[in-house]
Amino acid sequence: MCIMLCFTALGHFLFTRGMVMMIPSFIPYKTALVYITAFAEVILGLALLSPSLRPYAGCALILFFVLILQANVYASVKHLDIEKGTNTGPGLSYLWFRIPLQLFFIAWIYYFSICLNYFSIKF
Repeated sequence: MCIMLCFTALGHFLFTRGMVMMIPSFIPYKTALVYITAFAEVILGLALLSPSLRPYAGCALILFFVLILQANVYASVKHLDIEKGTNTGPGLSYLWFRIPLQLFFIAWIYYFSICLNYFSIKF
């Protein structure tokens, strides 16, 4: 998960324009928000590697994944192509892939950072 988050964060820097387009117009400081979320992904990913920080990072990442799902839905409705920064993307069909993937990430983080950590402390 840490490696995936680091690669995803890299995408924020490589495809900033497309990532900015994922954020609704009423939210200010879009570019700064893209960079902040990139740093958050790296920091939280690295925190997963620390047993003492893992449950906290897991909770934060679950919240993060729930929140960014909204941006993915918005991007799909607007047909955004994040890599090109255009409105020529696949549209709503992207969600057939993205939503199950997001749920998988949430379940993975929950199990490996919260459940296993909870039971290892109790027993």
